[in-house]
Amino acid sequence: MSDTTPETQVHCPECGSEHTYELGGLTVCSMCAFEWSPDDVAPAVEQARVVKDSVGNVLADGDTVVVVKDLKVKGQATAIKVGTKVRNIRLVEGVGDHDIDCKVDGFGPMQLKSSVVKKA
Repeated sequence: MSDTTPETQVHCPECGSEHTYELGGLTVCSMCAFEWSPDDVAPAVEQARVVKDSVGNVLADGDTVVVVKDLKVKGQATAIKVGTKVRNIRLVEGVGDHDIDCKVDGFGPMQLKSSVVKKA
C-alpha cells in the first residue's frame, strides 16, 4: 500500500503530472524532471478552464450548441450540416483543439472543437 494518498499527492507545477517524488528536500517530477521546493510553490488550486464558442460565449458541461459550419467526418459519406444541434456537451481536454465531447445524432460519439459551435 502506498503512503501517498490522492489527497496528499503533489502535482508538478510545470507539467501538471501527478508522478512526483521527494529527493533531498526537493520534490521532483518524473515526467519532465522539474525540481522545486515545497515552500516555493503554494498548493495548486485547480483552475477552471474556460472554453468559449465561436462567438465568445462561455460553454459549460450540459450546454446545447449548434454547429456553425459543415464538418466532414472521416469514414462517413455525409457531413455534419450547419445548424445541427448537439445536446448535453461535456468539456474535456481532448486531442489537439478538440475540447467538446458529445454525441451527434446520426454520427455517434465524437469530439468537436469549440471554434465550430455556437451556444444555443
